[in-house]
Amino acid sequence: MTSMIRDKNLAPQGLDKINWVKQHMPVLNVLNEELIRTKPLAGKNMVVTMHLEAKTAYLGLVLKNAGANVAVTGSNPLSTQDDVAAALADQGVKVFAWYNTKPEEYEHFLHKALDTKPDIIVDDGGDLVSMLHGERSELAGNILGGSEETTTGVHRLKALAAAGKLKFPMMAVNDAYSKYLFDNRYGTGQSTWDGIMRTTNLSVSSKTVVVAGYGWCGKGVAMRAKGLGANIIVTEVDPIKAAEAAFDGFTVMSMLDAAPRGDFFVTVTGCKDVITEKHLTVMKPNAVMANAGHFDVEINKNHLAAMAVSQRTVRKNIEEFVMKDGRKLYLLAEGRLVNLAAGDGHPVEIMDLSFATQVTAVLHILQNHGNLRNEVYTVPYELDCRVGALKLKAMGIAIDELSPEQIAYLNQA
Repeated sequence: MTSMIRDKNLAPQGLDKINWVKQHMPVLNVLNEELIRTKPLAGKNMVVTMHLEAKTAYLGLVLKNAGANVAVTGSNPLSTQDDVAAALADQGVKVFAWYNTKPEEYEHFLHKALDTKPDIIVDDGGDLVSMLHGERSELAGNILGGSEETTTGVHRLKALAAAGKLKFPMMAVNDAYSKYLFDNRYGTGQSTWDGIMRTTNLSVSSKTVVVAGYGWCGKGVAMRAKGLGANIIVTEVDPIKAAEAAFDGFTVMSMLDAAPRGDFFVTVTGCKDVITEKHLTVMKPNAVMANAGHFDVEINKNHLAAMAVSQRTVRKNIEEFVMKDGRKLYLLAEGRLVNLAAGDGHPVEIMDLSFATQVTAVLHILQNHGNLRNEVYTVPYELDCRVGALKLKAMGIAIDELSPEQIAYLNQA
């Protein structure tokens, strides 16, 4: 089966990107060296559906080095980097992805990847799993299991499992400590502002930033905005998270109250219709909206377009919407993941932790699938700790260990 990429001639510059991230992913490098020797995935077919940039490409190569036949496709129309896709295909991985895919192309690429008849999958957002429970359900019986990268995808998996419809075991990598405490918080926090700042070239300092959602991603976005000198407003539907935001020193209010005050709006809820017509009606002129949730449904683009008397692209990844009263509102990256659609995604060192966790989850499925039910599982704590320990070693950090006496003390009845 032939890869489907934009331009194979871009491979050399894509390989440079992959080699760059490889230098800064010490945990994945340790696992890669082990897997090259042991080849535990020999003969297994794998499909990886993720944002196809350099860090993901290196994950694909590590799985290939472990012996797997790997097919990779993108999980977002705007996050694939064509040079990286070309380089990955040149390295012997089947790739079905290119930048700015149309909806029908995106679906076709998922089908092409599934045509490889995978034994194990790695999903990002749940579209692959959804297809395996719908149009391609004939393949579900062959799946030993899979892993899910995102909060949104885990929500979809848990809904399937609760309904008794999940057809194979899935590891919620997103819920592993070595993933969400770092990737969701520090990764989303930095990369979201990377995307916003490089796209707009505007100052964040002194501005009012409205962060919708105070989960781990929202915490990271708010933390980094505070560090950049912004005034932070948090909107929430969960009273505990709202109280936490208030205790962290942020102003908390409803989105309707926040809408007239914000200069930047960043949505990170995983839900739809966070910003709608009633909010857009009262937004101040020149407000900038960006989304860092998985799907482009948090900012209602249909409402925005319907309210505008004109719409145009004023700068790459910036759309201007002129309202009837003359106000101009701006949407970044079509309301898609701003950190990937308008940036390079999470920092390399952060994804080193996340993708090392993905690899350990895949190996756990391989070794234990016979004992796993069709449920959503958390990554075992000892595997989580191994990733953390490898990261500390790479950083040159040593920590204490419990003595036998301390262990006995903690375990006494």
